[in-house]
Amino acid sequence: MDDENPEAQLDRAFLALADPVRRRLIARLSRGPATVNELAEPFSMTKQGVSKHIQVLEAAGLITRTRDGQRRPCHLDPAALEALTAWIDTHRLVAERQFRRLDDVLETMKRDTMKAGEK
Repeated sequence: MDDENPEAQLDRAFLALADPVRRRLIARLSRGPATVNELAEPFSMTKQGVSKHIQVLEAAGLITRTRDGQRRPCHLDPAALEALTAWIDTHRLVAERQFRRLDDVLETMKRDTMKAGEK
Protein backbone atom coordinates (compact mmCIF):
# COMPACT_ATOMS: atom_id res chain seq x y z
CA MET A 1 0.00 0.00 0.00
CA ASP A 2 1.41 3.37 -0.95
CA ASP A 3 1.38 6.81 0.68
CA GLU A 4 -2.23 7.68 -0.14
CA ASN A 5 -4.99 8.12 2.43
CA PRO A 6 -4.95 5.05 4.73
CA GLU A 7 -8.77 4.95 4.79
CA ALA A 8 -8.88 4.78 0.99
CA GLN A 9 -6.28 2.00 1.04
CA LEU A 10 -8.35 0.02 3.54
CA ASP A 11 -11.52 0.55 1.53
CA ARG A 12 -9.88 -0.68 -1.66
CA ALA A 13 -8.29 -3.69 0.06
CA PHE A 14 -11.49 -4.79 1.80
CA LEU A 15 -13.46 -4.27 -1.39
CA ALA A 16 -10.96 -6.43 -3.27
CA LEU A 17 -11.25 -9.14 -0.61
CA ALA A 18 -15.06 -9.11 -0.80
CA ASP A 19 -14.86 -11.41 -3.82
CA PRO A 20 -14.36 -15.14 -3.09
CA VAL A 21 -12.18 -15.66 -6.17
CA ARG A 22 -9.80 -12.95 -5.01
CA ARG A 23 -9.71 -14.42 -1.49
CA ARG A 24 -8.76 -17.78 -3.01
CA LEU A 25 -6.02 -16.09 -5.05
CA ILE A 26 -4.67 -14.46 -1.88
CA ALA A 27 -4.80 -17.82 -0.09
CA ARG A 28 -2.83 -19.41 -2.93
CA LEU A 29 -0.26 -16.61 -2.96
CA SER A 30 0.21 -16.97 0.79
CA ARG A 31 1.98 -20.25 -0.05
CA GLY A 32 4.36 -18.51 -2.47
CA PRO A 33 4.59 -16.62 -5.75
CA ALA A 34 2.68 -17.85 -8.80
CA THR A 35 2.10 -16.87 -12.41
CA VAL A 36 -1.31 -16.05 -13.84
CA ASN A 37 -1.37 -19.49 -15.51
CA GLU A 38 -0.65 -21.19 -12.19
CA LEU A 39 -3.25 -19.08 -10.40
CA ALA A 40 -5.86 -19.79 -13.09
CA GLU A 41 -5.52 -23.60 -12.92
CA PRO A 42 -8.15 -24.33 -10.22
CA PHE A 43 -10.75 -21.93 -11.64
CA SER A 44 -13.35 -22.62 -14.29
CA MET A 45 -12.86 -19.18 -15.83
CA THR A 46 -10.63 -17.79 -18.52
CA LYS A 47 -7.11 -16.63 -17.81
CA GLN A 48 -8.31 -13.15 -18.77
CA GLY A 49 -10.94 -13.37 -16.02
CA VAL A 50 -8.30 -14.37 -13.49
CA SER A 51 -6.07 -11.57 -14.79
CA LYS A 52 -8.80 -9.04 -14.05
CA HIS A 53 -9.03 -10.31 -10.47
CA ILE A 54 -5.26 -10.05 -10.19
CA GLN A 55 -5.40 -6.45 -11.44
CA VAL A 56 -7.94 -5.60 -8.73
CA LEU A 57 -5.70 -7.15 -6.05
CA GLU A 58 -2.71 -5.30 -7.45
CA ALA A 59 -4.58 -1.97 -7.55
CA ALA A 60 -5.62 -2.57 -3.93
CA GLY A 61 -1.94 -2.97 -3.02
CA LEU A 62 -2.38 -6.56 -1.84
CA ILE A 63 -0.12 -8.15 -4.43
CA THR A 64 2.80 -7.15 -6.62
CA ARG A 65 4.16 -8.57 -9.86
CA THR A 66 7.78 -8.94 -10.85
CA ARG A 67 9.46 -9.87 -14.10
CA ASP A 68 11.58 -13.01 -14.27
CA GLY A 69 12.51 -13.39 -17.93
CA GLN A 70 9.26 -14.35 -19.66
CA ARG A 71 7.51 -15.01 -16.35
CA ARG A 72 5.60 -12.36 -14.39
CA PRO A 73 5.00 -13.98 -11.01
CA CYS A 74 2.53 -12.47 -8.55
CA HIS A 75 3.59 -12.02 -4.93
CA LEU A 76 1.54 -11.37 -1.84
CA ASP A 77 2.42 -8.09 -0.09
CA PRO A 78 2.67 -9.05 3.59
CA ALA A 79 2.79 -5.39 4.70
CA ALA A 80 -0.60 -4.76 3.09
CA LEU A 81 -2.12 -7.74 4.90
CA GLU A 82 -0.52 -6.56 8.14
CA ALA A 83 -2.24 -3.19 7.75
CA LEU A 84 -5.60 -4.96 7.38
CA THR A 85 -4.90 -7.21 10.34
CA ALA A 86 -3.87 -4.24 12.50
CA TRP A 87 -7.12 -2.43 11.66
CA ILE A 88 -9.18 -5.52 12.49
CA ASP A 89 -7.25 -6.15 15.72
CA THR A 90 -7.84 -2.59 16.90
CA HIS A 91 -11.59 -2.99 16.58
CA ARG A 92 -11.57 -6.54 17.91
CA LEU A 93 -9.75 -5.43 21.06
CA VAL A 94 -12.28 -2.65 21.67
CA ALA A 95 -15.15 -5.12 21.34
CA GLU A 96 -13.41 -7.64 23.62
CA ARG A 97 -12.96 -4.97 26.33
CA GLN A 98 -16.65 -4.12 26.10
CA PHE A 99 -17.62 -7.79 26.43
CA ARG A 100 -15.30 -8.23 29.43
CA ARG A 101 -16.92 -5.23 31.12
CA LEU A 102 -20.35 -6.67 30.38
CA ASP A 103 -19.25 -10.05 31.81
CA ASP A 104 -18.06 -8.25 34.97
CA VAL A 105 -21.39 -6.42 35.32
CA LEU A 106 -23.35 -9.64 34.83
CA GLU A 107 -21.18 -11.50 37.33
CA THR A 108 -21.69 -8.70 39.89
CA MET A 109 -25.45 -8.80 39.31
CA LYS A 110 -25.45 -12.59 39.73
CA ARG A 111 -23.53 -12.34 43.03
CA ASP A 112 -25.84 -9.57 44.27
CA THR A 113 -28.90 -11.65 43.37
CA MET A 114 -27.47 -14.69 45.15
CA LYS A 115 -26.66 -12.61 48.26
CA ALA A 116 -30.15 -11.11 48.26
CA GLY A 117 -31.64 -14.62 48.07
CA GLU A 118 -29.62 -15.78 51.08
CA LYS A 119 -31.15 -13.13 53.32
